[in-house]
Amino acid sequence: MVLEVAEFDVRPGAEAAFAAGYRSVVGVLTDSPGLLSVRMTQGIETPTRFVLLAEWESVEHHQAFRDSDRFAVWRGGIGQYFAGPPQVEHVADVPVIP
Repeated sequence: MVLEVAEFDVRPGAEAAFAAGYRSVVGVLTDSPGLLSVRMTQGIETPTRFVLLAEWESVEHHQAFRDSDRFAVWRGGIGQYFAGPPQVEHVADVPVIP
């Protein structure tokens, strides 16, 4: 399992529209093969910052989503509100017992 962490900075004043856009397209993400869970968070101190946390079976599953037509739908629902390009990376759990 890998965790995709995507930070989105949206234009000031577009926070509600971004959240509505996310709700309108999250289904294309949740129906994607290899997606285990997803949640979107919004900053308290910085309300224009949103962070997507998506658990994937593998980086390859996430890449397959990005290479699919679903990604265009996803980006179409939220991309218009971006203040700049999202920062996206994959992370893995640090084992408690080596």
